[in-house]
This record gives sequence, structure tokens and C-alpha cells, in this order.
Amino acid sequence: MSLYEKHQSFINQALEAIHNRTFYAAYPEHPKAYGEDGFTQGKILFEAMCDKKFERLSSKDIINWHGEEVSPYTQDSLNIQYPIYDFDVTINNAKQALRQWKKVSPQERAGILVETLERIKTHFFEIAYATMHTTGQSFMMSFQASGPHSLDRALEPVALGLHELTRFPNEVVWEKPMGKFSVKLEKNFAAVPKGISLVIGCSTFPVWNTLPGVFASLITGNPVIIKPHPKAVLPIAICVADIQDVLRENGIDETLVQLACDSSELPITKKYCEHSDVKLIDYTGNSTFGNYIEQLQVQGKTVFTEKAGVNSVILDSVKNIDEVAGNLAFALSLYSGQMCTAPQNIFIPESGVKADDKTYSYEEVVEKLKAQLSGISNNPKMGVGVLGAIQNENTLKRVEKIADLKAQMALTSSPLKSEEFPKTRTVSPTLLEVQADAHHIYSSELFGPIAICIKTKNTDESLQLARSLAAQHGAITCAAYSTDIGTLNKIGETMQEVFVPVTFNLTGPIWVNQHAAFSDFHVTGGNAAGNASFTNPEFVQKRFVWVGHRKMV
Repeated sequence: MSLYEKHQSFINQALEAIHNRTFYAAYPEHPKAYGEDGFTQGKILFEAMCDKKFERLSSKDIINWHGEEVSPYTQDSLNIQYPIYDFDVTINNAKQALRQWKKVSPQERAGILVETLERIKTHFFEIAYATMHTTGQSFMMSFQASGPHSLDRALEPVALGLHELTRFPNEVVWEKPMGKFSVKLEKNFAAVPKGISLVIGCSTFPVWNTLPGVFASLITGNPVIIKPHPKAVLPIAICVADIQDVLRENGIDETLVQLACDSSELPITKKYCEHSDVKLIDYTGNSTFGNYIEQLQVQGKTVFTEKAGVNSVILDSVKNIDEVAGNLAFALSLYSGQMCTAPQNIFIPESGVKADDKTYSYEEVVEKLKAQLSGISNNPKMGVGVLGAIQNENTLKRVEKIADLKAQMALTSSPLKSEEFPKTRTVSPTLLEVQADAHHIYSSELFGPIAICIKTKNTDESLQLARSLAAQHGAITCAAYSTDIGTLNKIGETMQEVFVPVTFNLTGPIWVNQHAAFSDFHVTGGNAAGNASFTNPEFVQKRFVWVGHRKMV
């Protein structure tokens, strides 16, 4: 049985879910689905990798070793050294692997790629600990985001890519009647991969934001070079090692997927980006570098970006103010706001927010939000578990210098303690209050545990400000609360004009930060927050070109 036959039903289920957009989890998100002793064994395996060379990757042409990861929880170096490869060798390896991989049928590619996901699945727990101690995510978030959720997002482009690659026949006899005779042509159609794919990893979601581009390029026939963030290498290194193992076992050049590590002092990303043989680039990160990536399109490169955005919350009216405040507080606190989907600007009318029982003044709404935020931070069983740790020292400095903005401080950030991790880099969220005309404070992304309550004249002004911010600076999410159907429709239509999805009236255990694989399109690609979407057809279609040959019969 071929690998495609082995996984065909699985792939078909994923494709059906993509078409139907209903709930589907190819990989269950609960750790118990992957073994009762996973927590213990995963920690043992993770700790065994520390203070050593990571030797599970291809051993070809290693010229050096380097590592600089530091746990945000312990402040200790992981002291893991990763192989550094010669730049030109990685390019040549990719070109050589392309010659073989492009000849593999889409079905065979899909089978091999799903097999790599099944292999990665066996290392979910050690990947979770690796993610936790490089990004600062809590263990549970690390497990879900870098494990099942990442594999779901990787399976999406495999299933959709196979569909796109096989939607037209490979061969056809074309006959045109011309009276007493006809003209016959044999036509052959090939989906030709564009070339080397560079996937640039980020420090906060080194697997979740990386695998979609990797697997979209692989299913369409392109070799991949992954350039990880030097502060968050281990989670994706484990994945690449598994991918290379499966490729090698199936007679495919293991350097079809390569990990190109560098250092903070000697970055190599731009050299890869600007190389003429690199035709595809996937990028997640700050807008400054993202804008540079997008400018490379003039060099004939196809780029897929996810950059910074300014995400808004519009409060108009609610059924239960406490449930809404609780939901928003959790969304603001989750992983200390270090998510591209995290809300930042909360627009509240000066007349207050109507609820079923009364109208709550602007001040009362802010107090409700403050109480819920403080309740999460001060809860010893919940605080650090929800907030995680700050991945980057620059993010912590942003929080420490927030007073420089000269906004009213509704909540001031303070360090949080953890019995398990006494040195954790965790702080409680900061909440600011400003007037609607303080554009200089809230019109850019303040990455980290920072939120802003903005007093507006009314909901119409709130909506126009949210729309304007999205049009100018981009937005990935928008949350809105109203009990009036006309207001809901108006908000939805207005934000749709700037290509921002709106989530309405969330309460309970689901938050605006979350995007579900096989159902939600992550980033629309229609505003300044990014030009690509996980995972619409364009995400795979733009990685290959249909070429048709004709021959007279």
C-alpha cells in the first residue's frame, strides 16, 4: 500500500472540512489523546536535548554550530547548538532536491507529507516543552499551538493543494472539427513549481506560523529552506528532523527541507530573500521587515506575509456585562497579548454600554474590565498559566516605558511570581485610558500585555475609528458587542470594506484570538496586516504555474 492510499481517507476528510467550513480537528487538541505518560516523557526528552548539539538534522556540509535560546521562565540558556550550513550549499541542495521532488506525483507527495505529520505527532510533548521554554507560552498553549493546531494548519494546504493540482487532466486529445476534416492535438498540462521556497520563522509561534507555508510549498513541488528565529529554533528543529527522516525513508533527498540557522549578530535572512533562486517567501513578523519582503515582489518573487495589525473591540450593548468583561480580559491576558490576533483598542461610548438590566457608564465598564484583568493576574492557579512569559526583552521594555505615552493608567503592570519558575519574565497587563483624539497613542501596535480603553462620542465614532485604523495600519481581528441587529450588520459591513473579519458577542470559553483550522481564514490578505491567508486557494495556487504543451497528432 502506498502512503497516499494509507492516508487517502484522512486527506479526503480534511478536504471535505475545508469545503464545508464546519468543525474538524484532524489532530485532537487534548494531550491525553497522545498517551498518559507524555508529560513525563516529553519533559525528559526535552531536558536531554539541552546542553548538547542538536544532531538529528542532516549532517551534510555542516560548517559550524550555534545556539542562543534562553528560557523566558528560568532565564537560563538552553545551550543547544544547531548546525550551521554553508549558504551556497543550502541553495544547491534545494535546487538538486527540486529536480527529484517535482517529478513525484501530487498524490505521492500528499502521502509522504501526511506521513511526516504523523511522525511529528509522536513528538508533541517534547515540542511543547521546547515551545514553552523558547516562546514563553504556557505548557498547554504550547502543546496545542505547536502540536495539534499546527498539524491541522499544515494538513490544510496539503489537502487543498492536492485538490488544486488535480483539478485539470494531465493529458487530453483535443479535436477541432473543420468541415470535412478535423485538427487533433495532444495536450499535456503540468503544474510546475516556482522554485526554492524560503519560510521565515517568528519567535512567538515558531511552528504554527511556519508549517502552513512549508507544506503549501512542498505539496506544490517546491523545496523549502526554513530560516528560524535564532531565539526560537528547537520547536521547528524537531519538526524538520522528523520531516527529513520520513523523506529519507521514502527515497527522497532529505535536503528537500533544510533548516538554515543563523545568529542575532550575523543574520542571514536578507541574503536568502534576495537570492535569485529563491522564488517564494513566507514571512511572519513585524511590519518593517514585512514591508521589505513585500517589496521583493518587483524582483519576480512571490511573497506571503503576516505582519502587525491594530485589532479593535467595539462595545455598543451587551446582554451581560460581567460575562463580556470576563471574556475580553481573558483575550487580553492570553499569552500576554503576544499574539497577532490579540485585541488592543477597546472603544467605549462616553454614554456607556447598555445591558439587559441597566446602562453601565464608561467608568463602570472600565472598572469591570480592570477587575477581571486583576482577577486573572492575581489568581495563583491561573495568572502565569494564562499570561505565560514575555518572550522578548524588548516587549518587556515596552511595558516598562508605557508611562512615556502620558496616557491615564487604569492598571499598572507589575511582575508576577511563580512557585515553579521564580525567575519567570511574567508581568500583569497594563490598561490605559485615552480620549478618541489621542491617535498617536493607539494607532500603532503595542505588542505585549497592553490594552487601551478609548472613550468615544458614540458607537458610530467607535466604528469609524476602528475602520480607519484597519485601513491605515491593518487589522487581523475585530470583536464587537451589540444586542441590536442593525448595529451588528452595520459593523460587519463597514469592517468588511477594509477586509477585517468581525467576531460578534463572544462570551464563555472561546476568544477572538482563536482561529480554527479548516474553518477560519487566518488573516484576509486584504489590508496592511498581511497579504496572505491561511488557508485560501491562493495560498497554494501562487506557488506553481500551469504549463501546457501541444503536439500535432
